Amino acid sequence: MKTDSSQPEFSNELINETSPYLLQHAHNPVDWYPWGGKALEKAKSENKLLLISIGYSACHWCHVMEHESFEDTEVAELMNRNYVCIKVDREERPDIDKIYMTAVQLLTRQGGWPLNCIALPDGRPIWGGTYFPKEQWTHYLNTIAGFYRDNRQKTVEYAEQLNQGIIQTSLASEPADKETFTKKEWSVVLKNVIDDIDHEYGGSKGAPKFPMPVNLSFQLQASHLLRNEEVLRQFENTLQKMAFGGIYDQVGGGFARYSVDEIWKVPHFEKMLYDNAQLIGVYAEAFQKTGKELYRQVVYESVEFISREMTSPEGAFYSALDADSEGEEGRFYIWSKEELKQIIGDDFMLFSDYYNVNKTGNWEDGNYILFRTESDELFTKEKNIELSVLQDKIKNWKSKLLEARSQRERPGLDDKTLTSWNALMISGLVKAYRAFGEKEFLKLALQNGEFLFTNQLSPEGNLLRNYKNGTSNIDGFLDDYAMLAEASISLFEVTGESIWLTRAEQLTQTGFAKFYNENDNLFYYSPGGEQAFVTNSYETYDNVIPAANSVMAHVLFRLGHLLENSDWIDTASRMALQHQKLFTKIPGAFANWGRLLLNLANPYYEIAISGPNALALSNEINLHYLPNAVICPGNERSELPLLKNRLEEDKTRIYVCVNQACQLPVEEVADALEMIK
Repeated sequence: MKTDSSQPEFSNELINETSPYLLQHAHNPVDWYPWGGKALEKAKSENKLLLISIGYSACHWCHVMEHESFEDTEVAELMNRNYVCIKVDREERPDIDKIYMTAVQLLTRQGGWPLNCIALPDGRPIWGGTYFPKEQWTHYLNTIAGFYRDNRQKTVEYAEQLNQGIIQTSLASEPADKETFTKKEWSVVLKNVIDDIDHEYGGSKGAPKFPMPVNLSFQLQASHLLRNEEVLRQFENTLQKMAFGGIYDQVGGGFARYSVDEIWKVPHFEKMLYDNAQLIGVYAEAFQKTGKELYRQVVYESVEFISREMTSPEGAFYSALDADSEGEEGRFYIWSKEELKQIIGDDFMLFSDYYNVNKTGNWEDGNYILFRTESDELFTKEKNIELSVLQDKIKNWKSKLLEARSQRERPGLDDKTLTSWNALMISGLVKAYRAFGEKEFLKLALQNGEFLFTNQLSPEGNLLRNYKNGTSNIDGFLDDYAMLAEASISLFEVTGESIWLTRAEQLTQTGFAKFYNENDNLFYYSPGGEQAFVTNSYETYDNVIPAANSVMAHVLFRLGHLLENSDWIDTASRMALQHQKLFTKIPGAFANWGRLLLNLANPYYEIAISGPNALALSNEINLHYLPNAVICPGNERSELPLLKNRLEEDKTRIYVCVNQACQLPVEEVADALEMIK
């Protein structure tokens, strides 16, 4: 028997949580608990297994499993009778998600969300999987409860074996190499990178296709520093195909989570802050490198989307937009031909050719996904119209469609604010500001930076991870510290305000105190060292979001150069060299380490700009793609090592240095750039 989950007679311990995902389940008939001592103590005192179900608010199959099983009173009764049931928002508690995701991957060789694990009362997992239809779910629930009842000792032994496997996966990487790659070794790596790319549609081969911003950033940096035109060509092909595809919101800007096909046409329609934060940065840097108008368009439209739909009045960035609205995936983003004819009017034929309102753009049930297949330049030649005329029309079409779409029921918004994801957005906005000099981009970044340091940092210097409705909670993890430190460095580089450098330094020092293991020269993901729950891991594999350790290594490297801290540079270098062999084998899984390895293998420039026009010259330099440099601008006296004793009241000078050895200062940006080339 199914029951409406919104009925007030059902409520559980999630009712007092702030996470939109947990609140979605607060009126399930399942007696859900949030992760914490209360649930764990109940499991131990009643000797019940834990049932840990993990997901996030924009997860489509999480919603499906909720409707099929967690809203069903009979299934709920079975769960409540045999288990202490815990709901976890993976975005709030990535530490818990990592433990049980590792367990499921060891058990099934695959993972995903919803993630469902059954564990002993002490938290050690014994069984798990992802989405289960109702009949399968109830079968497993009965079987495992019966096995535990009749075979306690075997269950404990199995849990210990699995726990050892989880611990093994979190061990430190190999000992550090002594030297960075030779030119020949870099050639082999780049060949492997090129071989893994879909040369027709870009991205990785096959389907589904995920935008992988970290990999794209590496490709651009490698093509630039190693002067590899083929890598640049493949990189640009990926960016163009993504920008033309249905994965990019052609009406309102911003990227969906991934494409279910190999041509970027049909997205999984959820929109995540972390994807868009990083992709804004990638397209901005691509514009710095190439000057192509398409990249400018993507950046401006995507920032406008973030500002319009993902930013709170306080300047915080929200986490995600759901894929579903009106009970249907993608409903907010798709169009029928009749709708489009009515909205676009006389231009419909031209519009339908441009956006493939035909067999190419057809999706299902007579609905279309707006999907481009050629550049504006090629399209105007075919249609014999001026480029400026087409661009005016496109602007008008988008305005009409955005207005029409605003009348629809909106997808669900996950309005919690996560420190690390917000920091990624700051970094993306700063890259956009560097490329275009658009003051609104910097304003959004500074506003968010001040919000985070005001609300998410305790007087003792400890970061909190989560913010919602005026409440900050959950101790920060390594990625929160590392990504906010990285964002603060970027804000210093474009403002010259020393407060941002001080904040970055303080976060880094706290990061050492809370997370660093000197024996392995790596940082634990969770605070508490080896005493963390079940096990503490080193996050070293780059994924859609770069690994926390790789970000921390970049922070140490950049700060080390800005502050002349050779110990931090040495720590960062050893961290990168520890991952060099792994990067060789699977560069896509260690791409952010690859970026640091590139900077170790090439000259790394310290650009100090001192004088009354320091920021103006800094902005001029920032228009150029310089992945192997830090910039230290200052228009007043400073004790910073790169600026000390360099201020002259009547002129602004640029000092280009490598390893603290500086060339003669110059006053023209062109001369400084020539030194770097």
